Amino acid sequence: MLEGHHTRPGYGGSDVTTRARRDWLAACAGLVGTAMLPARAGAQQAPVNAPRGPDVVFVPTPREVVDEMLAVAKVGPKDVLYDLGSGDGRIPITAAQRWGTRGVGVDIDPQRIEEANANAIAAKVTDRVRFVQGDLFEMDLSPATVITLYLLPDLNVKLRPTLLKLKAGTRIVSHDFAMGDWRPERRIEKGNRTVYFWTVPAQGKPYPKM
Repeated sequence: MLEGHHTRPGYGGSDVTTRARRDWLAACAGLVGTAMLPARAGAQQAPVNAPRGPDVVFVPTPREVVDEMLAVAKVGPKDVLYDLGSGDGRIPITAAQRWGTRGVGVDIDPQRIEEANANAIAAKVTDRVRFVQGDLFEMDLSPATVITLYLLPDLNVKLRPTLLKLKAGTRIVSHDFAMGDWRPERRIEKGNRTVYFWTVPAQGKPYPKM
């Protein structure tokens, strides 16, 4: 059975999984700083254009939160759902199984893509769901009618300009993390988790601020 998606803090709070994700990011920053030190003689240098690694650690989204995210987005068979940082693929797979929604999962980690593809095969939804290994900040998201994500607050804010360029009416659903000062239309508490929902405004129309 599929079980999850990405990470967890409360609104303005934190817990073990959130700290784990942030600690991992801090560790990565430390490694970057180390890489800037003079290399020892004979040490092998990393490729200049080495592929970027994951921005977040993978922490599965609970089943009930997946269900709430898809329910608030009101996904259906005419929708195209893009799941950014798709992990094991449970969000697009669940949407395809229950509502016939077409989905694209994007993840930079090849291990997660392999796992998601195996789950899609097991769920018999490969005709409606595909998974793409790549950088979510470089993906063409224009076909999407629904975007789901479970990232960190700074990544949501970094992604926001791209989301605001999508066609009016595109639905955005985030697990646990808001979009800076872009006021959500709905904020749903699910146990100790939070689901945020926005609709992309028409081009040239300002988004509602807090």
